[in-house]
Amino acid sequence: MGSTTTTRGGTHKGLITLTVMLATIIQALDSTIANVALPHMQGSMGTTQDQISWVLTSYIVATAIFMPLTGFLAARVGRRRLFIWSIVGFTLASMLCGAAQSLDQIVLFRILQGMFGASLVPLSQAVLLDTYPQEQHGSAMAMWGVGVMVGPILGPTLGGWLTEYYSWRWVFYINLPFGLLAWFGLAAFVKEAPTDRTRHFDLLGFGLLALAIGSLQLMLDRGESQNWFASREILVEALLAGLSLYLFLVHLLTCRQPFIESAMFRDRNLCLGLILIFMVGIILLAAMALLPPFMQHLMGYPILDIGYLMAPRGIGTMVAMMVVGRLINRVDPRGMISLGLLLTALSMWEMTLFTAEVSATEIIRTGVVQGLGLGLIFVPLSTLAFSTLAPHYRNDATALFSLMRNVGSGIGISIVISYLAQRTQINHAAFSDFITPFNQALAEANQGGVYDLSTPAGLVAINAEVTRQASILAYLQDFRLMMFITLASLPLVLLLKPIQKGNDKAELHAVMD
Repeated sequence: MGSTTTTRGGTHKGLITLTVMLATIIQALDSTIANVALPHMQGSMGTTQDQISWVLTSYIVATAIFMPLTGFLAARVGRRRLFIWSIVGFTLASMLCGAAQSLDQIVLFRILQGMFGASLVPLSQAVLLDTYPQEQHGSAMAMWGVGVMVGPILGPTLGGWLTEYYSWRWVFYINLPFGLLAWFGLAAFVKEAPTDRTRHFDLLGFGLLALAIGSLQLMLDRGESQNWFASREILVEALLAGLSLYLFLVHLLTCRQPFIESAMFRDRNLCLGLILIFMVGIILLAAMALLPPFMQHLMGYPILDIGYLMAPRGIGTMVAMMVVGRLINRVDPRGMISLGLLLTALSMWEMTLFTAEVSATEIIRTGVVQGLGLGLIFVPLSTLAFSTLAPHYRNDATALFSLMRNVGSGIGISIVISYLAQRTQINHAAFSDFITPFNQALAEANQGGVYDLSTPAGLVAINAEVTRQASILAYLQDFRLMMFITLASLPLVLLLKPIQKGNDKAELHAVMD
């Protein structure tokens, strides 16, 4: 029956689901869990802030480059075999990261971790899509989405707790028990899918795509610290990314056996799904990049408390996914995606009303609303994107789906951080215009002893307050930008084809025959 993995019995399906969920969660967690441990690593290894950032950059770039290889490797060596190799390699690389004694070692081991972990999320999605019949794909994607979406949200909380009470090394050692369980489950319950030994490896196509993705990720990750296009490094990376992507697209359209089969892009739902998951990627991690520094630098929260305040966002996502998994066969998925986008936009609008005195309750409430919105988007989108796609394209398509989410996250973080710095400078200049002897409020503050503008210390104090207020407004402007990006995604939902329930099985058998 084509490439479909046949399983029997609800218990067997449940064990497969649990197994691939473990693999998904540990890979998704590692995308953010090490962030809060960086200062401790920096002190332990005696490096600069710029040098220690390579611990994150190396993992992100390696994951992005090797993720598109998933479809080819699964076809050549077998999906189950690739899955087992990936989870074993990822777990061993995690242990090596925890034992690393120098920056060079941990960067090398993080590259290995990214290489082996790149296939875990797309393979887990492909296995679940083949394990469950099409009418249960919504429920399957709900369970899979919990790991993908909640992992990055809870990563900083778990990482902060492990670093605070144990050591930064446990950020990596925590993967060992989950990796062993996932390996055992894969070996025991997942059946091998048919292989295609005749599939040609398009070295040129892969090289061009890898160069484009690697250059783009490096540019996005290092752009802010290198002053963007004022840096020769960023200019070179941007040119390499643009040229390589252009050559890859030309090659894709003209090569007889391209690295990625271009025929699957004729599927409208897949193409729209890739665009929308790119937008979701921007929203998912960009908001997470803004809230922690807002709470830490402007509100004075310690790292652990920030993690606890961010956690309810993940709970909201989890609840929404579980509800959507039960409703997706009864309600038009496009309606749920639209509702999710509107809830996410609503939470962003409410965040534009934040002040430095905003209550913890308000932060939690808006986080839960945003989590509910993202949960309502992700599951129906993951289901619709593959609802009309031929099953033999799934390995390649799931890899692209995860890749677009990761690239969107990288671009989203770069956009909001750069916009934050730019707006802070602009706001500071605008606010400074009001610091004049003719400002009545300032004159009263000076007379009341709040500020002594006749001394250097007083001038420093008023400048610090202007900078603080400029930063607060810049954060609110960033939240507003995220709201507009979310609303701009709404029209694309209308172009998605609904799931045709009546002809699902007939169409599926026709494609497989």
